[in-house]
Amino acid sequence: MDERYEIQIGKVCVLSTKDMLFNFLKPKNELENQGEFAENHPYIPEELWVKCPVCKNAILSSDLVENHKVCPKCNYHFRIAARQRIEMTVDEGTFNEMDAEMTSVNIIDFPDYPRKLRSAKLNSGENESVITGTAEINGEKCVIAVMNSQFMMGSMGTVTGEKITRAFEYATVHSLPVVVFTVSGGARMQEGILSLMQMAKTSGAVKRHSDAGLLYITVLTDPTTGGVTASFAMEGDIILAEPHALIGFAGPRVIEQTIRQKLPKDFQSAEFLLDKGFIDAVVPRNDMKSTLAKLIRLHTESKEEEAETDECV
Repeated sequence: MDERYEIQIGKVCVLSTKDMLFNFLKPKNELENQGEFAENHPYIPEELWVKCPVCKNAILSSDLVENHKVCPKCNYHFRIAARQRIEMTVDEGTFNEMDAEMTSVNIIDFPDYPRKLRSAKLNSGENESVITGTAEINGEKCVIAVMNSQFMMGSMGTVTGEKITRAFEYATVHSLPVVVFTVSGGARMQEGILSLMQMAKTSGAVKRHSDAGLLYITVLTDPTTGGVTASFAMEGDIILAEPHALIGFAGPRVIEQTIRQKLPKDFQSAEFLLDKGFIDAVVPRNDMKSTLAKLIRLHTESKEEEAETDECV
């Protein structure tokens, strides 16, 4: 192999080998054409705008927040934090959090898990991947649980399962409907079989709530996958979803590799599942609060009518 020599002469880099002549490489001037660019493109600080990953349009951050993190051009729904979702869904001042102090521990001494938990708490500002509590939605009382993608992608560990189970048990005792917003990558692998046991645990709580004749609404957001999809996410009396949300068990790439077939373009999207009858409706984020309130009110009025009929009999 030829030896390569590099000589710096002033601002010019000279490259040579034994069998080639000198090549002069002019260093890139990063300031070139900047005047022309600035003349045609006004400077906008990065924190003032967000680029939509679908339509590629730049959106003012303030406009995006006012529109509930939905692109005004193409209706793309950005992922949002659990606290933001609670704020835009429930009536102001009505949310009372439950079990806020509960936090995960390294039960099976999984390597590096404590560091991941610390990082997740720092990034999300929360103790766990779900927030639960009581609230009112347009005056309708309910128990609400909102999963948080910013905490280890909403993965379901033992504490997540326990908080959701307690929320359903509270709702059952106090005869309240339950609304759950799901977003999750599935069971938390760092807790092994204990995380998988939460699927049965939460499903048992959902069944007891259902046996009491109470309403359970799930709202599937992007992404809802794995053990959460295989348990309480798909057990609602009414299942709603946000537009274009990814919903499934295994990812599409894993399925394609397993069955060795190409999947449809919109496979596992909310619209695809609606067409196949897996969910009841796709509801835009801006209409979600009014839709939930209407469903809860219809169920409440129906229960009151049944009670009056029983009294007359």
